Amino acid sequence: MQTLKEILSAHLRAAFQAAFPGADLSGLPLDALPAGDEAFGDYQCNGAMAAAKVLRLPPRKIAEQVAARIPADGLSARAEIAGPGFINLTLSESALARHLEAMQADPLLGIPQPGAGQTLILDYSSPNVAKPMHVAHIRSTVIGDALKRIHRALGCTVISDNHLGDWGTQFGKLIMGYRHFLDPAQFAAAPVHELERIYVLSSQKAEADPAWEDQCRAELVKLQAGDSENRALWRKFMEVSLADLARIYGRLGVSFELTRGESYYHDALPALIEKLQALGLVRESEGALVAFLDDEKLPPCIVRKSDGGYNYATTDLATVFSRVEEFRPDAIIYVTDERQQLHFRQFFAVAQKAGVRTPLRHVWFGLMRLPDGLLSTRMGNAIKLDLLLDEAEKRALEIVKTASPDMPASQQQAVARAVGIGAVKYADLSQNPQSAVTFTWEKALAMDGNSAPYLQYAHARIASVIDKHAERFPGIDFMRVPLDLDTPQARRLALRLARYPDAVRDAAEQEKPSLLADALYDLSQAYSSFYQNVPFLKADAGLRESRVRLCDLAAKVLRHGLDLLGIETPERI
Repeated sequence: MQTLKEILSAHLRAAFQAAFPGADLSGLPLDALPAGDEAFGDYQCNGAMAAAKVLRLPPRKIAEQVAARIPADGLSARAEIAGPGFINLTLSESALARHLEAMQADPLLGIPQPGAGQTLILDYSSPNVAKPMHVAHIRSTVIGDALKRIHRALGCTVISDNHLGDWGTQFGKLIMGYRHFLDPAQFAAAPVHELERIYVLSSQKAEADPAWEDQCRAELVKLQAGDSENRALWRKFMEVSLADLARIYGRLGVSFELTRGESYYHDALPALIEKLQALGLVRESEGALVAFLDDEKLPPCIVRKSDGGYNYATTDLATVFSRVEEFRPDAIIYVTDERQQLHFRQFFAVAQKAGVRTPLRHVWFGLMRLPDGLLSTRMGNAIKLDLLLDEAEKRALEIVKTASPDMPASQQQAVARAVGIGAVKYADLSQNPQSAVTFTWEKALAMDGNSAPYLQYAHARIASVIDKHAERFPGIDFMRVPLDLDTPQARRLALRLARYPDAVRDAAEQEKPSLLADALYDLSQAYSSFYQNVPFLKADAGLRESRVRLCDLAAKVLRHGLDLLGIETPERI
């Protein structure tokens, strides 16, 4: 089914065409947009101002002619002109109610399917192995997972790929650290934490001792050349690391279709270099092999270092050629922090010069900070993601015990896990991805603000209303009763529900899960006003069922939207 925005935008474009049949208005912004102020209507169109230069007429006169030709199909109760030429549209209550009924009957909740038939590859999370995941890894992981879910909701086939850092320079230092600093008992008890400890020690020694640094490089070269002893160590590092990553991703509810690290493409790197050379895209400079990007106004991109080693650019190029050949995707999206913007501009430029026609997009995000400041991994003082999640569940458990002291302890633990993990995710996803995020417990776990617990509690309250209706009025099916938007609060809630499919689409098109979070928060506030001001179960028969039906749709939308953000919705908190 079409969204309200699509229907109204089609009406507006038809009205512009009917009012000015000879004019070329293609490319102008003639769409309907949610009104910025409810006092002026439900939707508005600013197209008259955009068309003024083309038509050489005052915007207000254009708007008047267009408004007079908007189809009288019952959807728009009235079209009014405001200011210099804004067209304000107010929907009829009956048409809005019928639209919601169709949306409620649709398994897709009215979400359009523009992605049907398309394949998208999403590259996100991508931690380095042999290290515990830290708080700094959370943004790529949850933003990427949310984008995967959102694009799938729009019909797209999404292949998520966890491109692990499993073949970089850190392994030379790690091998040296393993041989000289390993505590076998600690490795047996917590292998990845012990690997991080010895890596930090080895890195610090390398900074102070050039000979140690040289030996680390030599061990890396041996590993990459296939030395059996170093390869055996590498496989041991990988085994314990993948097990630890699987555990963390399980806590977060995150999964991947592919987990292919840099090592997967290692054997393809020499052929890649030969291809770039054959195409004349690279040349030697100070011993390194470099792609010069003067035409793109970018710094040179090194694809083979002066010592013959490869780097991220080399591996990323090999990866994109492999992905294009194997999956024929319609686009590839990379989700990383803001510090990698230059790398991706360079990498994309070289890939396109080398023949990659698949659209490549970099979704970058600001860094996450805690009140104490920016996190650091190399010096060994980053906060482990496990610790953050443990603390989230612990604090959430106190909330659940206070709200539901009679709930069985096992259920309290399960709800606390959903609330705590959801709070951490939403604290990130509700922010513009390109903004830096300062995480605080007060905001993340707030029950009365823009937080996951607030939205989860709104869903739980609705579930309680529906359960009470079934208990008090057994056998009465509220879905058989037509929706009646008889109060301003009901109408406001209905409008937020009707806008949900467009919010999902906007979040995908702009690659900002925060737009979906904003829509859910707006919806929950509208429901709160409805809940506080309109009687449900004490209303007259018929009207009572209509209101419970509206509640049911609100619950479905909240549950669906939070699921797209990777957040659970307990029936009770």
